[in-house]
Amino acid sequence: MAPMNEYRTIVVGTDGSDLARPTVARAAWLAAHNDADLVIVCAYAELSRRQEARNPATIGGDPRIGQVPGRAAASAAIAAAVALAQEQPATISAALLIDGEPANALLKAAEERDADLVVVGARRHPGLAERLLGTVATEVVRRAECEVLIVRPRATESADDQDDPAGV
Repeated sequence: MAPMNEYRTIVVGTDGSDLARPTVARAAWLAAHNDADLVIVCAYAELSRRQEARNPATIGGDPRIGQVPGRAAASAAIAAAVALAQEQPATISAALLIDGEPANALLKAAEERDADLVVVGARRHPGLAERLLGTVATEVVRRAECEVLIVRPRATESADDQDDPAGV
């Protein structure tokens, strides 16, 4: 393991959502300032060609399941994350599209790459489904064998904060 505060490999998840932008930016900044490799992961749910053609979702995925619906949307999310990370400029060692559940995809990438840090985003006010089933961030924190950084959006950055004005 690297000495404290020294990261060699950082894994970050993206789904193309508004929350993904500050999450990827933070991970890229850390990677650039630590001279670490950055691994960007996007978990998606495979759709048939017919389902993908009919998919009304835009980049950002389906927040009910935490996966990007379809490979095309996942590719767009990865491309956006790579472009953002290159602005830092971070060394991107991999940009991975993984058909599967987001927490499992991040944890697998972190294990395979011997990551020192996993960076995930978390909504300020999770929806009912997330409260009942748990979030990607919660699952990653529970199971990761390395450090985990949770990036929360500022109140003005997150449309998710507007969904629940009572903050419950």
